[in-house]
Amino acid sequence: MGFDDSIIVTSTPEEPFLKLGQLRLLLALDALLMEGSVSRAAERMGMGTPAMSRLLGQIREIYGDPIFVRSARRLIPTPFAESMRQRVRALAAEAEDLLRPQERPPDGLNIDPEAWSGKPVIEAAPLTTRRSILLEGEPLPESFARKLAVIGGADDGRKRLAKHIATIGAGLGHSRPLTMDEAKDAFSVILDGEADPVQVGALLTVMHFRGETAAELAGFAQAARTHIGVAGSGSSSVELDWPAYISPKSRRVPWFLQAALLLAQSGRRILLHGSDGGGGIRGSLVSAAQSIGIPICSNPAAAGVAAAEHGVAYIPVAALSSQIHRLLSLYGVLETRSPINSLMPLLNPFGAPTTMMGVVRPAYRELHRDAGMLLGCGTMTVLGSSRDTAESTPFRSSTLLRLVGGQAENLFVPARPEPHAYPLTGMTSQEYWRAVWAGTARDERATEIIVATAATALLTLRRGASGQFEKFRAQARELWENRRRHIP
Repeated sequence: MGFDDSIIVTSTPEEPFLKLGQLRLLLALDALLMEGSVSRAAERMGMGTPAMSRLLGQIREIYGDPIFVRSARRLIPTPFAESMRQRVRALAAEAEDLLRPQERPPDGLNIDPEAWSGKPVIEAAPLTTRRSILLEGEPLPESFARKLAVIGGADDGRKRLAKHIATIGAGLGHSRPLTMDEAKDAFSVILDGEADPVQVGALLTVMHFRGETAAELAGFAQAARTHIGVAGSGSSSVELDWPAYISPKSRRVPWFLQAALLLAQSGRRILLHGSDGGGGIRGSLVSAAQSIGIPICSNPAAAGVAAAEHGVAYIPVAALSSQIHRLLSLYGVLETRSPINSLMPLLNPFGAPTTMMGVVRPAYRELHRDAGMLLGCGTMTVLGSSRDTAESTPFRSSTLLRLVGGQAENLFVPARPEPHAYPLTGMTSQEYWRAVWAGTARDERATEIIVATAATALLTLRRGASGQFEKFRAQARELWENRRRHIP
């Protein structure tokens, strides 16, 4: 009997490689789920970080799911990825077992299992009767939802908050980040004074330890804005929101205040809001602002009037919300930052259409921009900073993370030569700071900082293109040379 070639089923050369590639993707997904980091997963699999990033992109494309949500500390699996953890881990564990060299008995006498069998002295604990890979992926989304449903109803604030703590605090494989709505609800309970203090500490500590997500920060910001009564977009009395929440450990002179005043003199309306951070610098920011004529306001209405009349106003967070101020003051109790510190640059208490913020930690800069996108912010600039306020560092290269028309873009700013710092001569640091504004002390280093900060604000306000930064620097230099130097 002849063989009919027409019924032969052939495979293209690419198909075996495609199948092998798909298996590699699953092993890569297991490494990512185990490590929570692209770089550590790459090291686990013995490949470069860029290669692992490409594999993650392919995984996302295949499943049509983000797979991970970025936080400041690690990659957090989406609910879909968590539902796959158990199966992927089982596959990877089996592959590892198959590839592990089999143990061989030594030459000579082999053990006969039947002859050597006997009763153990102590039976294994019940936990060892289940494979650890099965425990690692639990609870499944269905059982997780049932657990939350048992905790309580929506009418009791403490029970609502307990649900959110259970959502994020049950440990790797048993928890997930809060959604934007859940984060808003959790922080609303806290701001309304319905939470137990233990719950507040638990939520903030667990969230900070794991790393906040953009959705969580945006949800917190929504709750805070509702709490303080932020007006809708388009009704703001200020053009630029400029948060200034100084670390208690900062000892740097606040040149950014002079940049803000410079823009106010050019006709811009700016709101500065913040805190001094306590400790030995408590009150220093207010004192500095007052010393060059920036109005200090004790309530939002006064701040709106001052911004309209003088172009700039500073309002401390305690005047916006005593509850938020108390939460921010937990830094002195915990001796570490919390999600409240991360929230403050996003507060925007007057609903200004434009925001310029400084964020110390590099990993948080993208998070704040992502959170700004979720909040519908059309124009934003995030600067790298060592003080948690928007002040440029022109003597080292930096990247500005921007939102322009709601779209994300990065702007690289090269470093400029650093002039020599001028020593203090018979003046306190604040007297010298005032003297620079008044022109009785010439300090080119300080001037470069002020001008670069003002240029960044102009770039933000005017939604300037990336190639226009030097033009705005020249405009800021002209504003500086023509400033009104009189200090009231």
